[in-house]
Amino acid sequence: MIHLRDVAKRFPNGLLAVSDVDLTVEASEIVAVIGPSGCGKSTVLRLIAGLETATAGTVEVAGHQVVGPDRSVGLVFQEPRLMPWLTVAQNVAFGLEDRDRKRAVVNEAIERVGLGPFSHCLPKELSGGMAQRTAIARALVTKPPVLLLDEPFSSLDAFTRVDLQDHLLDVWDWYRPTTFLVTHDIDEALTLADRVVVFGGTPGVVRAELTLDLPRPRDRTARDFHVLQDRARAELGSSRVGA
Repeated sequence: MIHLRDVAKRFPNGLLAVSDVDLTVEASEIVAVIGPSGCGKSTVLRLIAGLETATAGTVEVAGHQVVGPDRSVGLVFQEPRLMPWLTVAQNVAFGLEDRDRKRAVVNEAIERVGLGPFSHCLPKELSGGMAQRTAIARALVTKPPVLLLDEPFSSLDAFTRVDLQDHLLDVWDWYRPTTFLVTHDIDEALTLADRVVVFGGTPGVVRAELTLDLPRPRDRTARDFHVLQDRARAELGSSRVGA
């Protein structure tokens, strides 16, 4: 579903952010990308989203080369980026073209993220977690086949973060979009992903990949989970040395 071949990105200021990136994400797979700050994780996500253009190589989604933003790709950023003058329902509906189906699909998306009783609320009346759930509903309202998340829970407290991680898996199970998650949180990556990709260096390159075969939901206290934590930390440490 997502395929990057020999991808590099150099910005106008001369900074080479990523280089020689080869990465494939299969249909309905959840891939999490971890790595130190400045290694190009978010740059890769923006390339997939069509918000940036690769300097070299090719970026494909569903067999088509990415040339700009596309409605088939849903985006969730670190900040909810809700319009403060619109209600939850209006934020979720923003940009929808099919007016006949708008109310039904918006209500379904809002119910999926557990915000049914708050559909009439303005963003200022929501907690941080509720605002981010609204952002997730907005990204998923059209059921895009690809979902990109750029550190979506990093600004939230630990309890809310864990709650939304579990909630995201429930929403993903709704129709199983191909999901690409950028995160600094190793536990978050191991909880959510089928595969963890470790980035490192400047420019950023793929340093390692971990395939996770643990069933969901995952027990964070289980021995197998702790073994994976140690492996991920070791790979992340090696990526920092490589940088």
